[in-house]
Formats: sequence, C-alpha cells, structure tokens
Amino acid sequence: MEYKDYYTVLGVDKKASQDDIKHAYRKLARKYHPDVSKEKNAEEKFKNLQEAYEVLKDPEKRSAYDQLGSNWKAGQEFRPPPGWQQSNTRFYSSEDVGGFREGGFSDFFANLFGGRERQEFQREGFAGFKQRGSDQHAKVSISLEEAFQGTTQSIQLQVPEVDASTGQVQYKLRTLKMNIPAGAQPGQQLRLAGQGAPGIGGGPAGDLYLEIDIAPHRFFSLKDLDVYLTLPVTPWEAALGAEIKIPTLGGAVGLKLAPGTQSGQKLRLKGRGLPGKPAPGDQYAIVQVHVPQAKTQEQREVYEKMARVMPFNPRNDWPI
Repeated sequence: MEYKDYYTVLGVDKKASQDDIKHAYRKLARKYHPDVSKEKNAEEKFKNLQEAYEVLKDPEKRSAYDQLGSNWKAGQEFRPPPGWQQSNTRFYSSEDVGGFREGGFSDFFANLFGGRERQEFQREGFAGFKQRGSDQHAKVSISLEEAFQGTTQSIQLQVPEVDASTGQVQYKLRTLKMNIPAGAQPGQQLRLAGQGAPGIGGGPAGDLYLEIDIAPHRFFSLKDLDVYLTLPVTPWEAALGAEIKIPTLGGAVGLKLAPGTQSGQKLRLKGRGLPGKPAPGDQYAIVQVHVPQAKTQEQREVYEKMARVMPFNPRNDWPI
C-alpha cells in the first residue's frame, strides 16, 4: 500500500501549527475546488487535500499518523503494524473498509482510520467545503469637481461566475452603479458588500473595494482636504493691492490682495476645500508675480523710470 505524505499534500512542514495547516488547506482547496478550478485532475487533488486535512486538523489523528510515519522512507511499501486497528479503536470501524475503494478517501486512510469517518465524509462530498469568495479590487477615476460635489458612476467589471450547466468558471461583464460621496480623496477605498467573487459550496460572496483616483486638474492641486491654486498677478496688483476674482471648486469668489503682496505668499480661503469631518478643508492661493516683457521703447522707459524713482535691491543682505 502506498504511504500518503499528508504534509506534502498540504505543502506544510511537519512542525506546522494548526493555524498554518488550516490556512494552507483553505488556500489550496479554493485553487482546486471543482466548481472553480481549471487545473487538470482538480477533483482528485481536491479529494487528496480534504483527506490530508481530515487527518492533520485533528490532534489525535495527527499524533497517530506521525507515529506511523516516523520510520517510513520514500519508495517503501507501507503497511500498518500488527494490531494497529485494534489499538486505535477510537478511529477504526468494523464496517467493510474495502467497500470504500471506489471513491472518496484512499485505501491508506481507510486502513488507518476506518470506514465510518470515511462514509460520513463521502456523504458530504464537495458540499462539505464552504468558503467565502475572495475580495476584489478596482480603481475608479473621478474629477476634482466630482470629488467636491459627490457623484454617481457606472463601472464595468469582469466578474467570475460558475456556469451551472458545465461547472466551469466564466467571466461575465457586469455593470455596477456606485455613489461616491462628496469629499472623496485619492486612495480612499469604498466597500461594496457582496459584490466580489462568488463563494464556494454556498459560501457568501466576497466584497468589492473601489479605490478612488482623482484625475489631475488644470488649475488646482490637492493635499488631504485642502485645495491649492497658483494665483498669477501683475506687479502693479501686487504693489498697489487689488480685488481679484478667483476660481474655487464651489464657484468664483472675490479675493482682496493687500498692497505690497509678495510672490510666494499664501492666501487662505477658509472652508473652500473638499468637504470633510469635523470640518471642510481650505483653499490656498499661492501668489505668483508675473512681470510683463518690455517690447517697445515706451515700455522700456516705464521700467527705467521705476528703477530711478523706486531704487530697490532685494539682494542687499547677500554677503557678496
């Protein structure tokens, strides 16, 4: 009789913890479950996984199995030692083990642990394995205005579904409508419960997580809930002060520029950023003084007069 190395079947070390064994089983069982797997011999591999897990998940069975296999070497025929069945009556059944050789658990399992547990397992079949579907992730891109106001978007996803007639996994296009709340930020994840991959064996579906991506904007940039705008002004607006209309995500507003405003100065418009709790963000206008080119003699004379009338050297404190 061929010895079955259940640790190799599950891909775990002989010193693996019960949690490690459970995790390995769930991962492989999902991979080879006949309802979803496209692997060759998936059904046979799935049965081997279930048999291995049936033994290793149970501390008593695992201890007995470890005791049996301690002196076994690869390539050797395996036979339980004399008196094994009688000394392990907690596992063994007097029912006809040979009758189970047509399917389900292997001869190896039946000879070690008996027929009753094997029958119970066979009655459950694949339906005995239930697993929640995996979560799925996708990105959705919105504009900064949509992040400010909130929006509803339709998204299309390739969703795996099990064909009831063939048992094979097919990917179908599904359209979902989702509400994106005002104040959505880049990297934020929205959860749609039950919209992920379908479960196995009647298990619940996973969830769908949509990650928000905000497209670059022509005028604005975003940091957390705060919005930033580069504000170009003329030298005379900066020097003399001015009333300027500037754009915000909520519409145009007036901004008073104080006399002597310097390039790089940051002006705050409270509450004009993205909505949020406990308070909305702000908008900051970063002043950038733009100097016009002197293209005519008259324009050059204006700058020359300024240099005479308003002598000014911003580099006076340089140590050169």
